[in-house]
Amino acid sequence: MRHFLWLVDFTKEEIKEIISLAIQIKKETKAGIFKPYLKHNQLAMIFEKSSTRTRVSFEVGINQLGGNGLFLSSRDIQLGRGEPLKDTARVISRMVDLIMIRTFGQERLEEFAKYSKVPVINGLTDLCHPVQLLADLLTMIEFDKFDFENPSKTTAAYIGDGNNMAHSWLILASKLGFNINIATPKGYEIDEKIKEIALNEAKNSGAIIEFTNDPKTAIKDVDVVVTDTWVSMGQEDEKEKRLKDFQGYEINNELMSLAKKDAIFMHCLPAYRGYEVSEDVFEKYENVIFTEAENRLHAQKGLMVWLKK
Repeated sequence: MRHFLWLVDFTKEEIKEIISLAIQIKKETKAGIFKPYLKHNQLAMIFEKSSTRTRVSFEVGINQLGGNGLFLSSRDIQLGRGEPLKDTARVISRMVDLIMIRTFGQERLEEFAKYSKVPVINGLTDLCHPVQLLADLLTMIEFDKFDFENPSKTTAAYIGDGNNMAHSWLILASKLGFNINIATPKGYEIDEKIKEIALNEAKNSGAIIEFTNDPKTAIKDVDVVVTDTWVSMGQEDEKEKRLKDFQGYEINNELMSLAKKDAIFMHCLPAYRGYEVSEDVFEKYENVIFTEAENRLHAQKGLMVWLKK
């Protein structure tokens, strides 16, 4: 049994297997073919953090695979309230076949997985967002920006907060061997432990990783540009300070002009126009962005089938 807690635990070949399944299942879905890969399987979806895309993609996904989704918010169950987290894991995992958790601390996810009898999927933690990166990888492949056989031909730039999305992009690049430039304002850099893990992985994959505080340096001649919100859930009190600290980090036409002419822009959503991305850049790449959003559905179906094979 395997859990999907973060990409560090997976090899390049395993990631390729998951994405290959996602590509196959997406083709079938578009052709109106819905094979019951997970017939009668029950997916428990535990949300301590709310979400649009995570809720819809997992619930629709498990239904299209022939199973059923059970939505559980922190208000619905005694997750760590009155009952130890490990006991909740022991109970739920005896009744379902898969569990997805969207929570705050990575340590909560890992404790839950330790006591679960079925695969546990990370739907997002403060540390990383691996299911989003599966969707992003699928999108890069579809827009001819990544090839498993020639990963070094791709260079991506992540520009913004050194948060869970930045961590996830860094780990994916270091695992697969594509190059990445990370630009963050001073004081918002990548977690040092994540940086160390990625640099060690890069020694094996050949990925070239660059860190800078200058978005213009990071974006020059890249194939893929990525950003995320500057003010994540739970950081609302820091909004004014963050908006000031992130001046110059908006992905606008001037900044995008430094990337390759055929570069694509990606955003995991929700996007705040006028902050991390300008309205015109967002609308120029809206097909990429909303294909990326749709690919949460297909990538996660590939993941669930892979975990249960």
